Formats: sequence, C-alpha cells, structure tokens
Amino acid sequence: MGNLRVYEELMLLALCEEKGTMSTSFLNYAVSGALLSELMFMKRLQIEDSKKKLVNIVDASATGDALLDECLEKISTAKRRGSMKVWVQRLSSIKELHHKVARRLAEQKIVEATEDKVLWLFTRRVYPEINPIPEKELRNRIRNAVLSSESKVDPRTTVLIALAKSAALLPQVFSKQELKQHKERIEQIVAGDLMGDVTKEVIAACQAAIMVAVMIPAITVATT
Repeated sequence: MGNLRVYEELMLLALCEEKGTMSTSFLNYAVSGALLSELMFMKRLQIEDSKKKLVNIVDASATGDALLDECLEKISTAKRRGSMKVWVQRLSSIKELHHKVARRLAEQKIVEATEDKVLWLFTRRVYPEINPIPEKELRNRIRNAVLSSESKVDPRTTVLIALAKSAALLPQVFSKQELKQHKERIEQIVAGDLMGDVTKEVIAACQAAIMVAVMIPAITVATT
C-alpha cells in the first residue's frame, strides 16, 4: 500500500470506522482544497503573481490519479480562469466527490464499499473500515505534529491539519481538553508558521479552503 494522498487522508478521518458514514458537512470544500494542494505539490499548478492571484496550469499531462486528472482537465478547459478560492468552490461540486474519494480507499482495502438501509426504506452507500492501521498511523502523525515541541512540521501534515480544522475533523483526533490546551500550536500550524520547506502557494490553497468551508455554509443558511 502506497502513501495516501492528502484528500484520501481527510476522507479517512471523516468516515465513521464502524458505520462507514461521513461525519462532516464541510468535507467537499476541504477535499477540493486538498486536491488543489496535491496538484501544487506536484508542480502542476502555479499562482499568478498578480493582484487577482489566478491559477495557471504548468503541466496538464496525466498524473496517473483519475481524480487529480479530472481536476486538471476542469482547470485547463475552463472558459473563465479563477483564483485558488474560486477553484476550491468549483471543484467541491464535482459529481459524487465524496464517493469517488471513498472508493479509492476501498480499492486500497482500507474500507469496504457497501450499502445499508435507512428506516428500512432508503439505501445509502457506506464505507466501514476494514484495515485500521492507516488511520491509526494518520492520527498518530497529526497528534505528534500538534503535541510535540518540534519547530517544524512537514508540508503535507501542515496542509492536512489546516484542512482537517476547516472541515471540523480535529475533534476526531483530539479531546476537547487537548484542543483547548494546544489551540495556539494548532493556529501556528494552520497559519503556516511551522511549515518548514513548503511553498506559500500550498498554504494559500489551505487558507482558501478554510475560508470557503467556514463561510459558504453560513451564508447559505443566512439566506434561506
């Protein structure tokens, strides 16, 4: 089993181990931020050095990852270019984004793709965990980054923690007391203060995802 992508790690945190249901309403925004971050790590995207900070394609060739390739195609064929924040919103509306990511975990034998009944009437797709080791290692990595006193946090873990916070997934990893006690450290990580050797563009993608994840649902509720 290879290393998981950041967007797969987010899904693994979001899935209930036993029931296989998804536990956050902000997940699409965080996953789209993670997809953009992966493309930044792979040097497929570049942020234009201008006031609008538009996203440019550097390399549109296939990545070998169907979901990342779908994102690249959407960005490269779009009639209107957009900023990182705009693309977080656009990619969050990819059809069945949740399920596409969950199925990748199923292909790697980490979860099982199955169905259950709701009120004996409706069928829903669920993904109960069948191999707990990847999630255990993931949680340990996040906890070590937050609870340690190391001055640097590796780039991928920085992105993961920032996006997990935006999707309200950190309570899956830490107790309320731990979150309160280490609030300052988490904020430092999310802000990129402990990021080590990571590009500003990737952190910008995280911040865009956080902003959209927090604000869009609130705006939707306020206008309905």
